[in-house]
Amino acid sequence: MKALMANGEWKPKEGYPVTEEENRLKRAAVGSQVWRNTRFDIVNVPVPELLDDEVLIRVKTCGICGSDTHVYETDKDGYILFSGLTRFPCVIGHEFSGIVEQAGSRVTGLKTGDIVAVESVMWCGMCTPCRSGSPNQCRNVELMGLSRNGALAEYIAINQRYCWKLNDLRGLYGGDEIFDIGALVEPVGCAYNGLFVVGGGFNPGSTIVVYGTGPIGLGAVALAKAAGADIVISFDIQDGRVGLARAVGADYAYNSKTLDGARPSDIIMEITKGFGAEIQIEAAGAAPYTIPEMEKSLSNQGKIIYLGRAATSTPMYLDTLVSGANRVVGARGHAGYGIFPNIIRLLSRGRLNIAPMVSRKFQFKDAVAALKASSDRNLGKILVSI
Repeated sequence: MKALMANGEWKPKEGYPVTEEENRLKRAAVGSQVWRNTRFDIVNVPVPELLDDEVLIRVKTCGICGSDTHVYETDKDGYILFSGLTRFPCVIGHEFSGIVEQAGSRVTGLKTGDIVAVESVMWCGMCTPCRSGSPNQCRNVELMGLSRNGALAEYIAINQRYCWKLNDLRGLYGGDEIFDIGALVEPVGCAYNGLFVVGGGFNPGSTIVVYGTGPIGLGAVALAKAAGADIVISFDIQDGRVGLARAVGADYAYNSKTLDGARPSDIIMEITKGFGAEIQIEAAGAAPYTIPEMEKSLSNQGKIIYLGRAATSTPMYLDTLVSGANRVVGARGHAGYGIFPNIIRLLSRGRLNIAPMVSRKFQFKDAVAALKASSDRNLGKILVSI
């Protein structure tokens, strides 16, 4: 079968404390500190062998994630930008949907012909966080398409526990659209986890602000509207993404570079008549810029939810948290907590508007071009049809 393989040069940066296990497995905990000069090729590899608790999935649609973009992009010294777990060579891609082609002997909930979306956080189920109900904090986690072979390929074998059926969407989406929508469940799941699971949700009628309207930020906008937010405000620095935010439900969407001298916090306080926003979501990965704006426009008992992964730090004026009884939480992943089935139910009822997130589609033969196009931060979700 054909697959898009990523490879790179293992060269830890000076001062990065490489562990014996990292060096032995060539599996970096912080990829941006180790891997450089990545390259990408469509290659022929064997169809994965199926274990008895796995299903073989014929991949139909795979999205390009910001993580993939940050493996493709490098700094001035050639090091990848992705700061998470990475192991090369690796078939990349992890936001996908497809059709079950074969089921292992111990698979019970899936059969040939089922349409599925798949979690990419490969939790072990046995460590203390997993057994305590926190699969996204798994101590033995593997990341599909980053530390384990992923889905920019014709086939992938995956444990049944990561798969969720999309069969109920068949009557709502025609042709291959069901696979495109299915590939969006994973990034929208990251927003769901931050907004409702880790962030604890919000009361209907609240004001929600989203900084950064890439796919996860767009998912947060759409979910906030579906959950009863009174006002959803978004900020980005690209006009294209500002338009996409409006398309999925933002009541106010702004390019923060063209505010005529105003700050995002000024606009939020004006719209909320001085009350501030109950929830502020960082999905831009630009904390040094966004966090100060959030602090100035957070309501009492408000929450800052940090979703934008970036190896950065920023100062905070902590007295704001004390006097406002406010909270800051970080969230990673999309596994567990009913996230995938709840999103699929919302989609099946037509209550979640995420189709406008898709900006471009590529054929698999052009997958490297899709990666290159993902560097255009003016786009929403880029999909690859396989």
